[in-house]
Amino acid sequence: MANIKDTALDINAAPPSAEQLRMALLEEQMAEADKQEKLRARENQELTKFTESFLKDQVNENEIAMVRRLVMNAVKNGKYEALVYSFPSALCTDSGRAINSADPQWPETLQGKAKQLYERYQKNAKPQGYKLKAMVINFPGGMPGDIGFFLSWAPETK
Repeated sequence: MANIKDTALDINAAPPSAEQLRMALLEEQMAEADKQEKLRARENQELTKFTESFLKDQVNENEIAMVRRLVMNAVKNGKYEALVYSFPSALCTDSGRAINSADPQWPETLQGKAKQLYERYQKNAKPQGYKLKAMVINFPGGMPGDIGFFLSWAPETK
């Protein structure tokens, strides 16, 4: 492609042939495809690492501190609710279907850290008057994508 670009700048040079232009375009397309494949591989590797941690590790102090910071930032901004955690719906036992349909049994589909956070909510936050809402927060390709946990401290409405 460099040779073709050079000829575009030199008005005295012979123009590239149609075959040269096709080859240059093919080379650019192949380079872009290679770049996209490397990006997908890196994203898959990160997702695999996240999934392993999500399913095997315990919720740690940093994650709890992050939830508290998110809540305090929401309060500073005059809000009564904060998105405190999100994870791929594929990590629910039903791929997020119960959450998406507001099934009252949705907590039973949680696994790993999501289950731990829900249990922590039940034990510590719910008795303090907090509410927890789980929702599908995006729908890539029309299918449930990520699940969001929203913690609320809004006053009761009558």
